[in-house]
Amino acid sequence: MIQKTLAMAAIVAMVLGVSKPESAEINVTIEQFSQLTEWQDDDHRSALRVFLSTCPDMKPQDWQNLCALAVNQTNSQLFFEMFFRPVLMSVATPGLFTGFFEPELDGALHPSKRFQYPMYKTPPNLPKGRPWLNRRQIEAENALANQGLIIAWVDDPVELFLLQIQGSGRMLLLRGGVIRLGYGSFNGRPYKTLGAELVRRDIYDCHQVSAQVIQNSAKRHSIADQNLLHHCPAYVFFREIPDLSDHERPRGAMNRLLTPMRSLAVDARFVPLVAPVWLEKKGEKWLNRLIVPQDIGSAIKRRQRGDIFIVTGLEVGWAVAKIKDRGRMLVLLPIERTYTLLEQGR
Repeated sequence: MIQKTLAMAAIVAMVLGVSKPESAEINVTIEQFSQLTEWQDDDHRSALRVFLSTCPDMKPQDWQNLCALAVNQTNSQLFFEMFFRPVLMSVATPGLFTGFFEPELDGALHPSKRFQYPMYKTPPNLPKGRPWLNRRQIEAENALANQGLIIAWVDDPVELFLLQIQGSGRMLLLRGGVIRLGYGSFNGRPYKTLGAELVRRDIYDCHQVSAQVIQNSAKRHSIADQNLLHHCPAYVFFREIPDLSDHERPRGAMNRLLTPMRSLAVDARFVPLVAPVWLEKKGEKWLNRLIVPQDIGSAIKRRQRGDIFIVTGLEVGWAVAKIKDRGRMLVLLPIERTYTLLEQGR
């Protein structure tokens, strides 16, 4: 194991091919595969299949070379061990890992007394890299009305809010049919949890807050007035996925099908999409597994922060929503990039 503290954030950003990290001081640990918990027990072939589904999108030549080599591998574990090194890049904030699923909600193509809450696609004038209209302006002040941006109408603003947290889903239309929805973009505003706001308002104590409690409270407080939902200024826009059949899994930000327990949503400013990640999640059910970042989310911020795609369907939705565990993830970097990281950090 090689351990360093890099004070130059730009070095790490350069090697990873991502934006500047959130901290100028990053603890970098290069580990051996033998140090990874239960590495030998994982299904590396399954992980390699997921990696192959999106690695052609990697632009750098070294990643392209590895992607080409991966196609005909007969020993998946050996492939990862030969060409990669596990690199832990951590800051003071402990790692946090949650789970997400593909929810279903009812909708209609035209507004009515029941369906009165619009779902928007990405506005063409949405600026990049800076905050835009907040949730209150969009929902309460109708700042996007009459601009041809409505995908459909839903009957429950809380379900729409929860769909925005998940990032993708299925809309079951009133007169039949399904609209498959994927993450489009977001308004650049910070995500704020409703649970923390319920505690701040002295409605619940910290230990009482759960996903089910948040949903029930949001419905009680927001149908009459949406002040509780508007506490969170972040707003997610969706895109329709017309070429995705009803039975197929959802697609992530890479426009590839997500794989249950093998696809991860990350903060792409700090963790490169498609780069394999070794995840060690604690909690009630420990999870040690090779997983691939293929999605992003407005609530997924920080370096050691990930959201695991679990499954499609509401029947397990709240079980998924309860996952909130500590742990760590190590990015598997090509060997040459690992050496560059060490050399530049001297």
